[in-house]
Amino acid sequence: MDHCRGIDVALHQGKVGEIYNIGGDNEYQNIKIAQLILDLLGKSSSLIRFVTDRPGHDRRYALNTTKIRQLGWQPQFSFEASLAETVRWYMQYESWWKPLKDV
Repeated sequence: MDHCRGIDVALHQGKVGEIYNIGGDNEYQNIKIAQLILDLLGKSSSLIRFVTDRPGHDRRYALNTTKIRQLGWQPQFSFEASLAETVRWYMQYESWWKPLKDV
């Protein structure tokens, strides 16, 4: 959805060789995303298992989206709506992706 439009904008309006980060300027902790996914699946957050952080653990995931926005791109969908659409797709097309999981 938003990402595909961002690729199209970068392809047709961007400068050759330039790097364009496509993102909605959302920053969520991993635990929040896990909880959102479990909510969408109707599952309990008790399924979440906490583990020790790995060495070099990333404390933050963030993108500078200035360049793609200068081309006029901006997200049209919220993170939550896009996550729900992604989960729905995976549930609807499990027969397509599941065999690829173990390849």
